[in-house]
Amino acid sequence: MRIGVPKEIKIHESRVGLTPATVRELVAHGHHVMVQKNAGMQIDLSDDKYRNAGAEIVDAPQEIYAKADLIVKVKEPQASELPLLREGQVLFTYLHLAPDPVQTKALMNSGCIAIAYETVTDSFGGLPLLAPMSEVAGRMAIQAGAHALELDQGGRGMLLGGVSGVPAARVVVIGGGVVGTNAARIAMGVEAHVTVLDKSIHRLQQLDFQYGSRINTVFSTVDAVEEHVSNADLVIGAVLVPGGAAPKLVTREMVSRMNRGAVLVDVAIDQGGCFETSKPTTLANPIFTVDGVVHYCVSNMPGAVARTSTFALNNATLPFVLALANKGYRKALTDDVHLRNGLNVFQGRLTYEAVARDLGLKYTSAIEVLAK
Repeated sequence: MRIGVPKEIKIHESRVGLTPATVRELVAHGHHVMVQKNAGMQIDLSDDKYRNAGAEIVDAPQEIYAKADLIVKVKEPQASELPLLREGQVLFTYLHLAPDPVQTKALMNSGCIAIAYETVTDSFGGLPLLAPMSEVAGRMAIQAGAHALELDQGGRGMLLGGVSGVPAARVVVIGGGVVGTNAARIAMGVEAHVTVLDKSIHRLQQLDFQYGSRINTVFSTVDAVEEHVSNADLVIGAVLVPGGAAPKLVTREMVSRMNRGAVLVDVAIDQGGCFETSKPTTLANPIFTVDGVVHYCVSNMPGAVARTSTFALNNATLPFVLALANKGYRKALTDDVHLRNGLNVFQGRLTYEAVARDLGLKYTSAIEVLAK
């Protein structure tokens, strides 16, 4: 199969769909891999490293999209890339379609087969291709929040862990999944006062058992969110509805009651955000202020640590890329229900129910489209 890896063009995005090691694995299985010139340059993955792994280096993305049967990316195709997609071509990348009707309709109009990393599942009930970036984003959320709390960023001028005789900052994490757990872990590591809210008693029990007195676990209700957010110095939004839009758990009114210089980090911004006052930002201009509260809403947070993120992502995606390349998309999707759960768009039809529901579009099951 001909596999193409275009250079990412989203603002401050330096991750790359395939590493040289992954390319070598694909070439060893008899596949032809095209990588756009300088695709991995920013993270010390030179064109020579790709050539040595067996890849063909291609100057322009247009050639990759014109020739490749399978496109492997990191971020959703940007406005200039969407017209390059063609009927029957497989796109494997993060899509986050629920808050993005423009991209959704463009993918449907292209006739491509779009498989979203974020909705591929595993036998443990997890999201294996989302998990590595959630781990990175959760850890980064505390790093970003700590910086935003500094006075010259508009924050309260607080050190997360405090010092002798001065209380630690109050960090509230909404959501106890992969993002939330990693955020809480880092916050505890710098000796902040950490509270995690979640709707799953089982998950709260796990966190309580794992971290004991170092963490406060609270069952999430409207009252609990109001109480803890209003007193927080740093709030991490870490909620997830797989494939669907994130619920708005923190209202504009709650934000208005927070302390001046408090910080909100919305890790759910890819799915529309879980704070009512959130709007997507970029690594070039990551923060804004509403009612004196600093918001950090970067939609590709792991892109700031692109080398770590690229290798973590490739570790997870390689088995699925190999399956698509070795078997062809139809057999790979038919054989593996977990990969099939990643199918969001199939030749003009929307095949992920949560996306269809949130966008008010017609849903067609993946099994139905593959059977034709």
